[in-house]
Amino acid sequence: MTDETTLHAIMTQLGAKARVAARQLAIASRDMKDEALRAAAAAIRNRAAVILSANAQDVAEAEANGTSKAFLDRLLLNDARLEAIAKAIEDVVTLADPVGRVLAEWTQPNGLRFERVATPLGVIGVIFESRPNVTADAGALCLKSGNAAILRAGSDSFRTSSAIADAMRQGLGRAGIPQDAIQLVPVKDRDAVGMMLKGLDGAIDVIVPRGGKSLVARVQDEARVPVFAHLEGICHVYVHAKADLAMAERIVVNAKLRRTGVCGAAETLLIDRAIAATHLRPLLNALREKGCAIRGDADVVAIDSHASLATEEDWRTEYLDAIIAVKLVENLDDAIHHIATYGSHHTDSIITDDADAARRFLAEVDSAIVLHNASTQFADGGEFGFGAEIGIATGKMHARGPVGVEQLTSFNYRVHGTGQIRP
Repeated sequence: MTDETTLHAIMTQLGAKARVAARQLAIASRDMKDEALRAAAAAIRNRAAVILSANAQDVAEAEANGTSKAFLDRLLLNDARLEAIAKAIEDVVTLADPVGRVLAEWTQPNGLRFERVATPLGVIGVIFESRPNVTADAGALCLKSGNAAILRAGSDSFRTSSAIADAMRQGLGRAGIPQDAIQLVPVKDRDAVGMMLKGLDGAIDVIVPRGGKSLVARVQDEARVPVFAHLEGICHVYVHAKADLAMAERIVVNAKLRRTGVCGAAETLLIDRAIAATHLRPLLNALREKGCAIRGDADVVAIDSHASLATEEDWRTEYLDAIIAVKLVENLDDAIHHIATYGSHHTDSIITDDADAARRFLAEVDSAIVLHNASTQFADGGEFGFGAEIGIATGKMHARGPVGVEQLTSFNYRVHGTGQIRP
């Protein structure tokens, strides 16, 4: 535990260094930023043994603490996953530079020419928990968009995240970009989070939380700077009366079980009562054969006695595990109502061959991502063509859905005159 005076000094210094780095990044060319990202990816590959050793220690400690398998899956790195992290950084290189884009331009009758131009946000604080790949994703996206990043990893992934950040900083230094463009909070103290939420004396411009309900609740309660809210992923798959059974089975199994620990994993399955006789058992059997536990409403349990009875809390739970809540709904209106009542505005999908039903679902479900005939596991910036992502924003201000490089910019107005004065 770090004493208060020392912690304040550490965090204040992080903020001051980030602010200096942000000013330099704001005017860095695309070539400079891209070279730094390529060097960061190379450094991660070169230091793979160090990173994987740190990860092994984190995983061993988590296992000793009785951590769930789903959580361990989020934490675990291997050669393939580490290569995917390096590749994701290189994917960011291929993206267009979001800084300096002319978003709009016009000329007033008095001859003044106006431009709205994309600019970096400045310093972005990212607070995350178990997934160490967020270190690389967030650092790369912030750098590409001309922002400095202050990263606060969860205690479970602290060693791994520190090793990844150290490698990336080495790469930045070799490419001539300030190493302080990416900084990881070097202590585990929870008080460091509170200091970030207060803005580090004006150093932090925006906070991005990546974590569970308790973290997000704390951020929303304590933040004194703008927040890109990344709420829990209570994601739904709705099997409409006009759904093809084979397609529904593929999508439902993938949405729930491809990776149970990601925020786009389906947590609730809604099925139209009209097709319960033909679709319910096959879908539940397909899930159960893959090791998924079923918690159903009374109507579901009456049809499938192997399902356990769901409680009210199940409709509000992000399991992040091989568990799914299942409910029979009367129709499209009932499904939309259920999602509005219990969902987290993250990601929801409808499976149907009825184009009108699909249009209504996509228009009326108020979530950041809505899909038709596709798995909720596509809730990922890479799948959207954004490269990596810094999170899935579930709020409505500034950014919504996958937060990529474009969402990490603001803008200013640049006004060009020829000597005009205002009468």
